[in-house]
Amino acid sequence: MKKYLLGLALIIILIGLAQKYTPLDLYQYLPQLNIAKQSESNITNKTSNGKVIVKSEESVIIDVVKESLPSVVTIGIKKIYQTQDQIEIDPFDPFSPFRRVPGKRQKIERNIGSGFIVSSDGLIITNKHVVSDTDAKYQVLTDNKKRYDVEKIYRDPLNDLAILKISAKGLKPLPLGDSSKLQLGQLAIAIGTPLGEFENTVTSGIISGLGRGITAGSPFEGYVEKLDNVIQTDAAINPGNSGGPLLNSKGEVIGINTAIASNSQNIGFAIPVNTIKDLITGFKKRGGSFQRPYIGIRYKMIDKQNAILNDVVEGAYVIEVVEESPASKAGIEEGDIIIKVDGKRISGEDEQQFAKIILNKKVGQTINLTIWRNKKILHKKIRLEEFK
Repeated sequence: MKKYLLGLALIIILIGLAQKYTPLDLYQYLPQLNIAKQSESNITNKTSNGKVIVKSEESVIIDVVKESLPSVVTIGIKKIYQTQDQIEIDPFDPFSPFRRVPGKRQKIERNIGSGFIVSSDGLIITNKHVVSDTDAKYQVLTDNKKRYDVEKIYRDPLNDLAILKISAKGLKPLPLGDSSKLQLGQLAIAIGTPLGEFENTVTSGIISGLGRGITAGSPFEGYVEKLDNVIQTDAAINPGNSGGPLLNSKGEVIGINTAIASNSQNIGFAIPVNTIKDLITGFKKRGGSFQRPYIGIRYKMIDKQNAILNDVVEGAYVIEVVEESPASKAGIEEGDIIIKVDGKRISGEDEQQFAKIILNKKVGQTINLTIWRNKKILHKKIRLEEFK
């Protein structure tokens, strides 16, 4: 009888608590029933003071988007082009039935891609293939509907990246994360202007793969480029999303949306943010110059193994020298092998080392090249010029 009365009393107490308190109140009194903490859809973040905050995935995405939208932009193109001449047939003129009709000048003005702000004074990151047309003019449309003309563009020749400069102040830059710490399965949020129409479109998913190799391009520009070590995500990415940020749950940029796999669904790719950080670092080393130095050669790297097999040295083998280029003026010849730049040895194992060294120099700067030619060591001084 005592057990029966105790059980009845417990039931009455529980009913009373259920009527008096909300489920959230009961959550505080019954920690053993703390189901929310065990939910896979919840995300744990630490604040700057070390405090742990548990949020639902939905609220995390909402907060990230709210903070990030002012920093995401749409890239538009403006261009006038001439259509091709056409041949018309005049059936009423048997002596001269064919007539050439001159092409017409047509104006293109549309949104073609996305980008995001990285400095308060108007530096914007996007994909190189979005702004690949050197004859066109580009504009930037911000979240508050302001439109700016792009004044300068720096196109990175090593990666599908570009830095744009607009005349603006007080912009809100996006924080850059660390792509070396990415893990499969973590949350990924993409923002951009898919199809050039739907501004501030948000999609979410996870990091599906790391270290992928792809070919990126734009249907608007007809441009493709091979990229290595990119991030794969199932967050929906469409043409026009190119250049927009891929964000983590803290609202940090972890990549730049670049491409989608053809004939597939939910397979998108992004360039890791650490590549973007390297680009910005090199840009600052040149004093924020939008001029790109160049040497004027086409080359192929020779690694140590091939050097031994061919009885030559390791370095950058010159395939072609551009006429009137800095290399041509300095006396560089086809067949030369560049083994040092300013005393630094060139490794044949690193395909991009030589190009990176040149990119980190300034236009007008003189560099010293050590050349191997017909088993003789030569030294050449080259004054770098602007790439146009």
